[in-house]
Order: sequence, then structure tokens, then C-alpha cells
Amino acid sequence: MKIVYIGTYPPRECGIGIFTHNLYQSMVTDQSASLDKQANEAPDVEAFVVAMSDHDLTYNYPEEVKLTIRQEHQRDYLKAVKFINLSDADVCILEHEFGIFGGQNGMYILPLLHRLEIPLIVTLHTLLEKPSYNEKAVLEQICKMAHKIVVMSHKAIEFLRTIYEVDVSKVVLIAHGVPEIHFDQEQSKKRLKVENKKFLLTFGIISRNKGIETVIKALPKVIEKHPEVIYMVLGKTHPNVLHHSGEEYRNYLHLLVKTLNLEDHVLFLNEFIPQNELFKYLSASDIYITPYLNEAQITSGTLSYAVGVGSAVISTPYWHATELLDEGRGRLFDFNDSGQLSNILMELLDDPAAMKSIRKKAHDYGKTITWSKSGEKYVSLAREVCAANPQVISRAETLIDPLLLPQFSLDHIKRLTDDTGIIQHAKFGIPNLKEGYCLDDNARALLMVLMDYQQTKDKQALNLAPIYLSYIHYMQNEDGTFRNFLSFSRQFLDEVGSEDSFGRTIWALGYLLGNAPNDAYYQTGKLVFFDAAPNFEKIQSIRGIANTMLGISYYLKANPNDESMVERLRNLAGKLLKHYEDNSSKDWHWFEPLLAYDNGILPLALLHAAQILNEERITHVALESMDFLTALTLKDGYLSIIGNENWYEKDGERSMFAQQPIDALAMILMYQQAFHLTRDKAFLSRLFSCFMWFLGENDLRMSLFDFETKGCCDGFERSGINRNQGAESSLAYLISYLIVLQAFEEFEEVEEKSLVHLSA
Repeated sequence: MKIVYIGTYPPRECGIGIFTHNLYQSMVTDQSASLDKQANEAPDVEAFVVAMSDHDLTYNYPEEVKLTIRQEHQRDYLKAVKFINLSDADVCILEHEFGIFGGQNGMYILPLLHRLEIPLIVTLHTLLEKPSYNEKAVLEQICKMAHKIVVMSHKAIEFLRTIYEVDVSKVVLIAHGVPEIHFDQEQSKKRLKVENKKFLLTFGIISRNKGIETVIKALPKVIEKHPEVIYMVLGKTHPNVLHHSGEEYRNYLHLLVKTLNLEDHVLFLNEFIPQNELFKYLSASDIYITPYLNEAQITSGTLSYAVGVGSAVISTPYWHATELLDEGRGRLFDFNDSGQLSNILMELLDDPAAMKSIRKKAHDYGKTITWSKSGEKYVSLAREVCAANPQVISRAETLIDPLLLPQFSLDHIKRLTDDTGIIQHAKFGIPNLKEGYCLDDNARALLMVLMDYQQTKDKQALNLAPIYLSYIHYMQNEDGTFRNFLSFSRQFLDEVGSEDSFGRTIWALGYLLGNAPNDAYYQTGKLVFFDAAPNFEKIQSIRGIANTMLGISYYLKANPNDESMVERLRNLAGKLLKHYEDNSSKDWHWFEPLLAYDNGILPLALLHAAQILNEERITHVALESMDFLTALTLKDGYLSIIGNENWYEKDGERSMFAQQPIDALAMILMYQQAFHLTRDKAFLSRLFSCFMWFLGENDLRMSLFDFETKGCCDGFERSGINRNQGAESSLAYLISYLIVLQAFEEFEEVEEKSLVHLSA
């Protein structure tokens, strides 16, 4: 069995790194040595490490580290998963802590895990009782992809079940291991020159939440009675704290010591010491203290080590301490309560027998959680996972499954809509009135509610339609063009809008003319549409052309005998073909020298034109450009949109970030129309794959749909999800949702016809 570990690793100074190293040693070195002794057999556990590096620092890693990932370089994660998949590894063990992975809340690890072709075991080092939206989403995705989840406390299992809704059958409790290192207390004290002292110790990475000031404030009262007390704070400042705040906290502690006249009783050792040395300090200590300031600590390696070595431990009642120090293995005091800590310290220092009893119970328990025992449990778990031969997520095209869809809801759209129109932007899920309204979004909103009413006969959708239609009418100029932007106070903000906004409006109006719910709406739409018609062939922007072609196509499907409009469609299609001829080449089948935004709309327009005009050249270019776009964005079985950060220039490198929902919508519409033209069911599967981009089947493995607000996030950047939920994004999601419902009905219809044909 070959194992790959992902986590931090020595010599990087990190608690997770020490854990990963000890786990590696206990599963590989210790188990192999045991096999050799027992049966003189060759070891059957091999392993290597993929190490996380921070802030572009380089480390002199040991030979078991075969690859490193720079924390904030997402391409390193993708290179790493390719390496792992080609390594013959049988199982991957991930050490998860939010802060060691890049992106917002460590989300850069998600694309790596999604691409893994071997089973995944995850060890969770942090579980939050009140996670942020992104923290919860990231952890839920990791738990979904994991075949087994290892936690180190019963509280963690409770959190996974109640907060993160994880199937507890996947969860395994394995205690934090402790090294089998033991030193004589007297010798250790002598070596540290504290043989005549009562030696109190706190160690670990230093930051404000460790509550060290609580201990310092407790000491004056203790020292009055026990002047031989020495308190040592052993450990370096947390690197993130050091990066943002420097040594502000350590300086505060030094000042507090000076203020309380404790300079002869408090020592600070600002070092990250090797494990062997650490256990000498632990063995020398009379009392070990963890004075953390709140209960939100699900796992503490430092506490496990102290119990493992048989220290008399006093701690605040954070979650892990409450469990680990149960049954007399330590004493607890309230958060921030220096007085209570003083009393417990004096009680134990006055009663050596009580202290000895605590030390013995801790030592006895420590024998049950040694790394050799934890390593055995991890090896057994890894073998169990491999023997089960679990199914790894297939990258094949996804079949349409409407059961995967959240319930359709107009809640967020109604929240954004007032009696003028739909507000274009939002701050998270709240309308941003400062940004006012725009034509693009009111056109999209009209299209969406018309589609909704056509499919569901939902009266609330029909009631919204006149708001959006009246906005479009209000924004039309005398020459048939449109203004785009209107302030919240109903002041015009431009004279003529963009050609893109013009085209999207014609698209919505054309759809209205082909699918009008009543005559009043039809007549209003017809008036605005034909007032705008003289401007159709003046458009130069290729996306403006494409959107206008969609509106004309929907109109012509209901009015096929309008020859003048057919010619307008043909002329506009000719403009798109000319762009294609001017820019395409052997390896670049596209309309521009770059792939920018809303790309699928260009093949989509030609696919509609091909259905109406039935011209071979239009059909050929539509399908060829669609295949080119597909090869670039669906090659891994899920939609990877061209990012708007830098787009994708010919012979350049594609941009991954600033992916936006309108691009997913364009792809969904493109595949639906490709199916209408060809009747090839594969296009419906691709359509559904593209829709799943909204629900987490994307490069970041994060859902953009907000299950609480029923809105859709505005896309994702390098830092993670853009949580603002503007009209464009939410409408793109809802239109896409309605297209998926249509596609499912069409798929069922094709399947039914196939069965009838076979039975005949």
C-alpha cells in the first residue's frame, strides 16, 4: 500500500507539520520496523509527502517530501494532483487546517481534491461551531469528497453531524498521537537548571487567543506563598500574527511581567524547539497550563503532548481539554479567571499527593494514545478504504438529474425589484440602491419571468413582467435606441447605452413576441421591438450582433413569413461569419483573436440562425466554434469558464479567475440550441454539466448559489467567491435553471421515442 500525505512538514515550523511528520513515521517507519521484527518480511507500507510551503519560502525538506505546493499559487495545486495521480499511490491522507491552504478560507485545495483519482482520508484539525459561509462551504465540500474523515474528539463528531450535516458513518475517532519519549523529571530539571524550582510551563505557537496574560496575572498571589515558582512561556509568535502585528502581543506580555514585578519568575523562550528538546521541558515541568481564552479549540496537540508525558495539567475548559482531562487527568479553570487559577495552583503546590495522582492518571492515559497506536489505527483505516475499492468521482459527462437542483425560487429577484425595475447590484443578498438600475438586467429579468410563466404558469412571475417591460419602454429613445442606466432617484445616467445592452433587450423582446402571455404585453413588446428595428444592422459589436440575432430568431419562430426580418437575420449572421473568417485559423476556430466574456453567445446566435436559414456555412461555423469552445472549457468533465481577469488571447495563457455566471448561462443556452439543431443527446448532458458550475462543479469546487438568500453569487476571484448577489448573476442562474428543466423534458421525450421505436 502506497500513501501520499498532503500537509505542512518539517523543517517548516508548524504544529500541523509536526503532526504530519509523526503520522508518517508511525505509519511507515514504525509499522515497517514492526513487520521486520515479527516476520522478517519486506514492509508493505510506502509513502511520500506533498508539503505545503508558505509565503514563497523554501525549506530543506527530507527525502520523503517529493513535491511542494506554494500556498497561494493555485497552479501548484493542479500540478500536484497530476503528480499524485501518476505516482501509483493507493490512498491520500490530507491534513486539513484552514490557514495552510491558499485562497479564501483555504479553498485552493478543493480543485486538487476534486481531481484526485484515488480515495481520500481527511484529518480535521479545526472545526468551527459558528463557521462563516465560506468556511462551512469549503469544509462541506471536503467532507463530501472524503471517503473517511478522522477527528480527535467526540465534540468534533457532534459538530460534523449537526452543523456540517456529514454522514457520521464516514467519521472515525483517532486520538492525537503522542511520541514515546520519556525523560526523568529530576534529570530534566537539573539540565534546565530549575531543580530547586516549581516549574510551570506553557508552550506552543504564541498569539492573543492563547490567554497567557491570565497566567501572568495569577502569579503574584501564588508567588507570595511559593516564591520558588518559575513560569516559562516556550514558543515563537504565530507567523501570521508576526506578519500582520509583529511582536505586539509578546511585548504586551513583557510589559505586564514588568508591571507586576515578575521579572525573576517569568521566562520567555522565543524558539521553535525540536521535539526531543520539547519533551525535556515537559518532563521537567511540575504543572503544565493551557489558558486559552475561549472554548473553540476542537484539537490541541500541545495538550495531548502534556498529557502523554504525564504532566499535571491545568487548563481552561475548551472543547478538547474538557474531554482529555476528564476522569481526574487534569484540572479546569474558567476562561480569563486569574483568581481561580491562583487558587488551583496553590492547592496543587500545597498538596504533592494530589499533583502526583493527576500525573499518574495522565501518564496512564498517555500510554493508550502513543503515535505507534495511532499509526496502527491509521494504517488499518487506509487498508480498509483501499479494500473497499470505493468509487472515485467519474469525470465523464453528467446525465441530467433534476433531483440535484435546489427548489426554484424568485425570492431574491423580488427582493431586488421595486416598482421601477430590478436593482442591478447587491451587497451580499441586499439590494445596493446606490447603483440604481440598468437596461441589461431588466431585459434579462423580463426574459426570465416569461420563461418561468411559460413553463410553470406562476402568477408571481407574470406579475413581475410589466415592471421590467415598462422599464424597457421608459428607456427607449425616439430613434429606437435605448438608454441603459437609471439612478435610484430615476435620473438618466447616459444618453445611449451599449450595443450589448441593446442586443440583450431585443433578445428579451423577441422572446416576448414569440411567447407572449397576453395580448397587452404582446402589443407593447411589438411597439418597442419595431421602433428599435431600424438600428439592427447598424450594430458593430459582435456580442451586440449575436444578442440581436437571438431576438430576431425568437420573433421569426412565431412569424416565419416576415421576409424583411429574415434578411436582417441573414445580414447579421454574415457579419459574424466575416469576423470568423478574419480571425480563425487551423488551431483557432473563433470570431476574435481572444476569448473574452459571454463567449457561448456567439455560436448560440449562429445555431439559431442555422435553424431558420438552413445554410450549410452558418451551421458549419456554429458547430466548429462551439466545439472549439467546448474543448477549452469542458475538457475535464466540468465547466471551466474563461476568466475575465485577463481573458485568453490567441497563443497566450487562459485566465482562470473572475469567472462569471453569464458565461455559464451562454454555454447552457448554446448546448440547448445545439440539441434542437442536431437532436444529439450528448448536448443535453453537457448542458447539465454547465449548470452544475453554479452548484460547485467548477474550478474552485464552491457553490455560487446561496441556499439562504436564493440568490447567486457574482462569480469567483483569486481570493474566492464574490459573495455579492447582483441581478445579472441571479438571473443567469434562474434562466439556466429553467433551461435545465426544459432540457430534462426534452431528454425524457427523446428517450420515450427511442423506447417506442425499439418496441416496434
